[in-house]
Amino acid sequence: MPYQSTLEARLARKATRAIKTFDLIEDGDRVMVGLSGGKDSWALMSLLDALRRRAPVRFSLVAVNVDSGYTDYRHDVISRTCEARNWEYRIEHTSIGDIMDDVLDADATPCSLCARLRRGVLYRLASEVGATKIALGHHADDFVETLLLNLFFAGSLKAMPARLLSDDRRHVVIRPLVYVSEDEARAYTRERGLEVIGCCCPVCGDLSLKRQRIKRWLLDLEREHPGIKQSMLRALGNVAPRHLLDTRLNPTAELRAEVGGAVPARAGMAAL
Repeated sequence: MPYQSTLEARLARKATRAIKTFDLIEDGDRVMVGLSGGKDSWALMSLLDALRRRAPVRFSLVAVNVDSGYTDYRHDVISRTCEARNWEYRIEHTSIGDIMDDVLDADATPCSLCARLRRGVLYRLASEVGATKIALGHHADDFVETLLLNLFFAGSLKAMPARLLSDDRRHVVIRPLVYVSEDEARAYTRERGLEVIGCCCPVCGDLSLKRQRIKRWLLDLEREHPGIKQSMLRALGNVAPRHLLDTRLNPTAELRAEVGGAVPARAGMAAL
C-alpha cells in the first residue's frame, strides 16, 4: 500500500530511522500513543498507523488522551476522529487542572508539574491497557529547545532520550519523531485533515514562558543560519565526554594515569 503523499513518505523514513537507531518498536509491541489533540500527537498517531500497515514487525496501537478537566477542552474531537479512522482509543478524565490551581503559587510556572502529573497517569494507563511502549510526540525542535533550556536555566547539559526506561523499570517511553521537525509535524497534521485542539490550560502559549522565548530565539537564529537546529540535534548524538568538565566522565584518577601517574599542578591545589 503506497503512502498517502510525498510528505508522509518522507516522515515515515525519518521515523523508521529513529525506530531502527534507538530500537523503539519491536515485534509484538502494543504501543500506547499519548494523544493530546495537538499537532504533534496527531502527527505521531497518524504516522505510526501508516507505518504499522507496512512494517516488517507486527505491532498494535492504542491512543490515550488525558483530559486535565478544563471546561472547554474538546475531548469529543478526539473520540470522533479516532472512531472515524478506526483507531483504538481511551479518554481518561482527570482533575489535574484543579490540582494545579491548588498547589501552585500565583507566579509559578505550572508546566513541569503538569507534565509530571500527566506522566503518572500515562504510566498507570499503560499498565491498564497492556501497553509495552508509551509513545510521545516530541519532535526535533523539542529536543533542541530542551537542550538549551537545561543549558541556560538549569546548569545541566542534557535534553531528552529517544528511548527512556522509567525509574521503576516498568515502562518504556519512546519518541519516534526525534528526526521530524515541528514544521513537518504541523504540515502533516494539516494534510491528514486532523483537527488540532488546545489543551485549554490558561498559560498555554504564554510568550513569557522560557520555552517560548527559546523557541523565538531559535527561529531568529534559523533565519540567519539555516540548518542550525539540525546541527544542534546532531550534536546530541556526537558527544565528546573528555572535552567536558564533569568529573564523573573524566575521573581524576584517569587523568593522573594519562600523565604517567604524576599529579598535575592544579590537581595538587585541591589539598590546600
